[in-house]
Amino acid sequence: MVYGAEQRTHEISLSTGRRRVLLTCVLIMFGLLAFRGVYLQSTNKDFYQEEGNNRFIRTLDLQAGRGKIKDRNGEILAVNSPVKTVWANPKALEINKKQKRALAKILKVSTKSLDKKVSNKKREFVYIKRRISPDLAKQVKALGISGIHLRNEFKRFYPAGDVISHVVGFTNVDGKGQEGIELIQDDKLAGLLGKRRIIKDRKGHIVEELEVIAEPRNGQDLILSIDHRIQYYAFRELAKAVTKFKAKAASAVVLDAKTGEVLAMVNLPTYNPNNPKNIRGKTRNRAITDMYEPGSTMKPIAAAAALEFGGYSPSTRIDTSPGYMSIGPATIHDAHPHDVLTLAEVVKKSSNVGSAKIALSLEKKKLWNTFNGLGFGAKTKVGFPGEARGKVRDYTTWRPIEQATMSYGHGISVTLLQMARAYTVFANDGKLMPVSLMKRDKQPEGHQVFSPKVANDVKDMLEMVVQPGGTGLKAQVAGYRVGGKTGTAHKLGPQGYEKDKYVGSFVGLAPASNPRYIMAVVIDEPTLGGYYGGTVAAPVFSTVMSEVLRLMSVPHDAPNNNVVIPTLQALEDVKEVI
Repeated sequence: MVYGAEQRTHEISLSTGRRRVLLTCVLIMFGLLAFRGVYLQSTNKDFYQEEGNNRFIRTLDLQAGRGKIKDRNGEILAVNSPVKTVWANPKALEINKKQKRALAKILKVSTKSLDKKVSNKKREFVYIKRRISPDLAKQVKALGISGIHLRNEFKRFYPAGDVISHVVGFTNVDGKGQEGIELIQDDKLAGLLGKRRIIKDRKGHIVEELEVIAEPRNGQDLILSIDHRIQYYAFRELAKAVTKFKAKAASAVVLDAKTGEVLAMVNLPTYNPNNPKNIRGKTRNRAITDMYEPGSTMKPIAAAAALEFGGYSPSTRIDTSPGYMSIGPATIHDAHPHDVLTLAEVVKKSSNVGSAKIALSLEKKKLWNTFNGLGFGAKTKVGFPGEARGKVRDYTTWRPIEQATMSYGHGISVTLLQMARAYTVFANDGKLMPVSLMKRDKQPEGHQVFSPKVANDVKDMLEMVVQPGGTGLKAQVAGYRVGGKTGTAHKLGPQGYEKDKYVGSFVGLAPASNPRYIMAVVIDEPTLGGYYGGTVAAPVFSTVMSEVLRLMSVPHDAPNNNVVIPTLQALEDVKEVI
């Protein structure tokens, strides 16, 4: 019995000792933890707080609204449309097969592509589908998938579509300008992003808005010089001409003759900026980027140089018989032989021989100075991407045949915008007006190229061109005096001039009594029903200019005139030399 009592006393004593040791260990551990906590709070506090914040605090962009693009009357040409973007946090994604199939069906993607995008579980952000409609976004949200989120974005919308695509251009999926005004004015349109700080849980849900670091700044609205109504008229008529003559391409430019503002700029083929797919080769703004030989639309300019620098008058007589002339091994022809023509008649009847003789009588440098003064060989400074300079060789390299042919638009290359701008001298007493794609508040000064008398003399010649006996009968506009010049030229290819490919053009102004508008039209490679400028391009000018003058309520300056409907023989008589 004594032995048993001693054993129990020993066991109790041992148990108490163990408890004391265990308690001591626990107290030491708590002490160490407390010491560690104090140490961390006092020595590495900032570091560990930053590490914790990095796991839960995020800085997000606040979208800035892209500026609108409007026409001169305030009509919207480009505007932001709100859309949603679906993104995922693969690290926190919890999705079952049923949800995955439903999500793929809503977004019209395959389940394999979804799996591929979220396969990297270390990532916290990946796009699933950009810029979907609000209705689809609601369906995605209704699935309640943990780790799938929506964010607000904007998609650019172009109400006029393909009618004005080459001017306005388009943006990419991130809202960056890719073509046209969207590209060249991207800095002004884009604005500045804002920033906000938020707290997210481990599944990516926003649990608290902390602060707005920087407010977003919306982009600037832009007012173009374009009038969407005139743009539509030009587009409609140019499309008809391309279809009628089965042309490869076409361009048209309408200018305000007094201010140089571009009221319309149309190119075909075109594309839809709202869905810019399969657009290779269609995005070129041909009126600015493509060069062509202007043909006889250059003759009024050669005539103006002769009046200004060569001692000519409109009645100066030039012998064009027998309808051709030789310069070295080359021969220049007129389509129909003439005898003696006045300078004015050389322009009216589009005599290549007469124009060549005029050019050869002028000093090379003065003719070259005329081309330079009108802006040929230099950019128009509208700031458009890919703008061509045109080609005018230095006069010191000219051979006689080149000096002669440049007077009727061969051996010199221009853009359509350059050609339209050049004709502003005939509407402004000899002053060349700078062109602009942005609306102007006031009329620019312009640069004096010809004297007022010379400019008005040539303007009278342009009127003669659209009258009986001239090459531009189909450019007439009922109730108005108009003037202009037709042009036809072989296309220049890699191996020289191509025998069966032509460019038909017309440049004109209206009303001739006090020109308000200038229009230049070029039809590239017409293959059916004719190719002369007077046949394929002049009718486009007539219809569009008629609409423009009516739209702008321009008073008639020839209320009693009747449009002359030319006979087949008359049209045959006014064919131009290529």
